[in-house]
Amino acid sequence: MPLRSKLNQAAHASGKLVRGRKSEPRATAELVVITGMSGSGKASALKAFEDLGFYCVDNLPVELIPRFAELALHSGEIPRTALVVDVREGSQLEKLPAMLKSVKRMIATKVIYLEASDAALLRRFSETRRPHPLGTGTTVRASLGAERRHLRAIRKIADLVIDTTKFNVHELRAHLTDRFKQQSGSQQTILVSCVSFGYKHGLPEDADLVFDVRFLPNPHFVPEFRGLTGRHPRVAKYIRSFPQTQEFIHRISELLIYLLPHYIREGKSYLTISFGCTGGQHRSVMIAEDVSKRLRKAGHKVKVVHRDSPK
Repeated sequence: MPLRSKLNQAAHASGKLVRGRKSEPRATAELVVITGMSGSGKASALKAFEDLGFYCVDNLPVELIPRFAELALHSGEIPRTALVVDVREGSQLEKLPAMLKSVKRMIATKVIYLEASDAALLRRFSETRRPHPLGTGTTVRASLGAERRHLRAIRKIADLVIDTTKFNVHELRAHLTDRFKQQSGSQQTILVSCVSFGYKHGLPEDADLVFDVRFLPNPHFVPEFRGLTGRHPRVAKYIRSFPQTQEFIHRISELLIYLLPHYIREGKSYLTISFGCTGGQHRSVMIAEDVSKRLRKAGHKVKVVHRDSPK
């Protein structure tokens, strides 16, 4: 049965649409609208909401969104709902911003806009070998540019913009789960990535913050440490033995612990902090490991990536 017919049938069977006003709106009713760029992870996001107990619909026609919202508002069976609407809607997508403003007056609504860099989206399309929804008559890169223009007005009204460039599927779902799970006093979170790298191999392209640790004594010049990395206990102990190491770790950790809540309030979902030494084998590795431990102790979700170690 077509989705339009299902919604109509459900509405009339329950007698709960606004037309009849046979029930009072539920205070807990909630609607999440997921939109954004093709390849940015909308399907994974919808799956995360499904796991959270939301009633989920993919690619709902724009014209049915108000009816869907009414059904959610007056139904005791589907108080928490989520839907995906995107460029597959074609010209109807132009109606979405105005329609969402109207829906927000009816039901508690959050609009989530997912995006990613062109490089990341091109890579994902290449890996999946799927065509862009705008068609195969042009390149994927050109289609992405056209899609960004189509979605510009929708992005402006989003309550939450998530750049998924640095997320894998599991990290995106975990982030949304943390953010939307029903828990009293639940707080927004940010995923922090502590990256070690070597300057001789180039700066990380996706770094938000970069710290140069080449001022610390270099274990490379200690023969017994040359073939090891900063994760080895003896190498780490050697680097920590210098007062400037301890002070640097303390000061940087305190700075980051101060900054992270501000990034969270600005809606940032992912922060990459990079530490660089000459080769990316010893000092940067040890610093990334130690700083990540302090950030975890402060209650943040952290992963560690050693880009150039071992090499």
